Amino acid sequence: MNISRFNRVTHRDVGYLIAGLTIIYAVSGIALNHKNDWNPNYIIESTTFQTDINISRENLNKDTAEELLKKVPGSHELKTYYFPAGNVLTLFIEGGSVRINTKTGQGTIEKISKRPLFYELNFLHYNPGKWWKYFSDIFCIALITVTITGLFLVKGRNGITRRGAILTATGIILPLLFLFIY
Repeated sequence: MNISRFNRVTHRDVGYLIAGLTIIYAVSGIALNHKNDWNPNYIIESTTFQTDINISRENLNKDTAEELLKKVPGSHELKTYYFPAGNVLTLFIEGGSVRINTKTGQGTIEKISKRPLFYELNFLHYNPGKWWKYFSDIFCIALITVTITGLFLVKGRNGITRRGAILTATGIILPLLFLFIY
């Protein structure tokens, strides 16, 4: 088998092998790049309510907190509670929390749930363990292999010695320029 055929076969087979993982990393990478715009791992639903709760720090215990929770819209199971500041009481419930201003009665229920698909993809992207680290290293080597073999697939004016060289150089210069500017 000549080098050109070996190059094409390697590029094709390794490319197919890593296609799915590349998509997973790309999708979770986009999600994580925009984590200041949204929470890529969790869906947070907030609901406000008004109630006639009249309670102070001094007379709050687990029983009164559970009674208090019954006055909050919906059905909730109390995990724990605390006063983070002033008149604000926080009740931790299954899958979220309830915050109540004990003077005004204004409150917010926050329900948190895992964002389907993104939670799992981001978990992998964050490198969850030792074996995944090695798997990711192999994936990176495969990406390098596909890139290098891809550089030499096309011959002639669109190949690596002409147009391909310009595009490859541009691909190297742009991130370096970004690093230099920022």
